[in-house]
Amino acid sequence: MAVPRLTTALSGPLPDLERQLLASMPEIEHWLRVQWQDHAAPFYCSVDLRNSGFKLAPVDTNLFPGGFNNLSPDFRPLCVQAAMTAIEKACPDARGMVLVPENHTRNQYYLQNLAALQTILRQAGINVRIGSLLREITGPTELELENGAKLTLEPLTRRGNRLAADGFDPCVVLLNNDLSSGTPEILMNLEQAVLPPLHAGWTVRRKSNHFAAYRQVAEEFANLVGIDPWLVNPYFERCGRINFQEKKGEECLEGYVTEILDDVRAKYKEYGITHDPFVIVKADAGTYGMGIMTVKDPQEVRGLNRRQRNKMAVVKEGLEVREVMVQEGIYTLESVDDAAAEPVVYMIDHFVVGGFYRVHTERGQDQNLNAPGMQFKPLAFAAPCSSPNPDDPGCPPNRFYAYGVIARLALLAAAIELEQTAPENGKP
Repeated sequence: MAVPRLTTALSGPLPDLERQLLASMPEIEHWLRVQWQDHAAPFYCSVDLRNSGFKLAPVDTNLFPGGFNNLSPDFRPLCVQAAMTAIEKACPDARGMVLVPENHTRNQYYLQNLAALQTILRQAGINVRIGSLLREITGPTELELENGAKLTLEPLTRRGNRLAADGFDPCVVLLNNDLSSGTPEILMNLEQAVLPPLHAGWTVRRKSNHFAAYRQVAEEFANLVGIDPWLVNPYFERCGRINFQEKKGEECLEGYVTEILDDVRAKYKEYGITHDPFVIVKADAGTYGMGIMTVKDPQEVRGLNRRQRNKMAVVKEGLEVREVMVQEGIYTLESVDDAAAEPVVYMIDHFVVGGFYRVHTERGQDQNLNAPGMQFKPLAFAAPCSSPNPDDPGCPPNRFYAYGVIARLALLAAAIELEQTAPENGKP
């Protein structure tokens, strides 16, 4: 399955980096095929990218993607085909799967994501039931969605080392819950395949581990295509002794902010880039765009006011922030309807199955767009031609190909990350 040819928000001349990736397509695809022989891709994944024109890199990788409802319906066949492959690997004779969601029963957008994911899996030939971790779900509970669809949640039960949903005994347990609040005992030591594995949850996972694995992947990839690894890899450091409420660890944070700003400033000078460098300080565990701040001057992380400290101190499910990652900030040149935008690429198994633009009308090119007020614009298929195509000079270049490549590098890094952090005894 090839990387889909999709329309993008960027227009105008093709930047050198994108052009080089397109020219290296045969070598890149061969290299990736070899990588997937050695590493098992996560069941699914979404990657937030930033394209500054001179640099294209991932800024976040989500192993429990929750935006399948934001994909264009045109992507459904790609999703179904990829899901068939992923399910076959997990359990070749699979007939049933229980989907374990987040506890967002009042979040209509998330529920629509569940409905879309359930439809994809059913069309892949799997019986799917949604098993809730909520205590108040004691029997089949039907939820009506704003788009007219209906969703049934069922209570999870444990029988020995097998998980069931209201009597339904599946072959595979698919998590769409990132375990920010911890790993429930009911999910531990199951004999069924659990995807993604429990150690992929934020109870165990750290963004800094992921980007350390990504750095290795990016360096090997850059050597393959003959580019500077920095063009596809954001600098980062981890500060593991922070307490925002007690104002502890500010020296550690300030030191790493200074270091990365200096490193980026040197790269900007090398490439003749006139932008001001910035960094993103983010919680090393957690999602939903919580615990994030943009910093352009090291002194900004000293003496944070109460509002700033409260914002950084706690993320999803009340998880306290004790570790942060300082990551090079990447400008976005993309815009949708004159608003800052960034592409989000979705994958099932090791296949790109589509994506969308995250758009924010109140945020700038140097800010986090994963924040309240964001909107989503599905990517659409472009003209049906393959580029580069020497036999068709009128065929426009596939700008989305570069996004698919970088997203798959992040996916490969996630696969390596999970291998490196896998517990020996099967417990998270």
